Amino acid sequence: MIRVLVCGLAAAQRLLELRASRRHVASYSGAREGPWSRRTYPLIVLLHTAVIGGTLALGGKVRLPWLAAFLALQPIRFWVLWTLGDRWNTRAVVPEGLVVATEGPYAFVRHPNYAIVAGELAALPAAFGLGRLAAAATAINAVLLTLRIREEEALLLAAESYREHFADKPRFLPGLF
Repeated sequence: MIRVLVCGLAAAQRLLELRASRRHVASYSGAREGPWSRRTYPLIVLLHTAVIGGTLALGGKVRLPWLAAFLALQPIRFWVLWTLGDRWNTRAVVPEGLVVATEGPYAFVRHPNYAIVAGELAALPAAFGLGRLAAAATAINAVLLTLRIREEEALLLAAESYREHFADKPRFLPGLF
């Protein structure tokens, strides 16, 4: 029962995010998206779908520490989304004249949302005993994000305010790397 509830909430969250992202991107003028973002986007959507669906279909007994980790990430995810507002999207599209977020989690790191997503893709299947799915999802996500983040940062670095604020900020976790 708990697996159905958690996976259902994760799926609903992702569907609402896709809808909001489409609305945000449609409102941008002069938006730029790199070719790797366009190439990896369907694979990222497929990965999230496979992790949620696989966890729902194959998951077993709940592992409380992993479930707690997954649930603990949710307030941080909402903090990221709230901070970015209509600047946030799932496609790594950078609008022309972007006002760079320097508050909230962006006061500490460049890409907190990617860190949260990586944690979720590992913790959700692990929370229901699917360690191999968690490991595979983590590895695939790392490859996809490596391609995507380089390109996204190249677009973001065109904004002087981004270069100034994030020059000394780590990519994912404060105080690491």
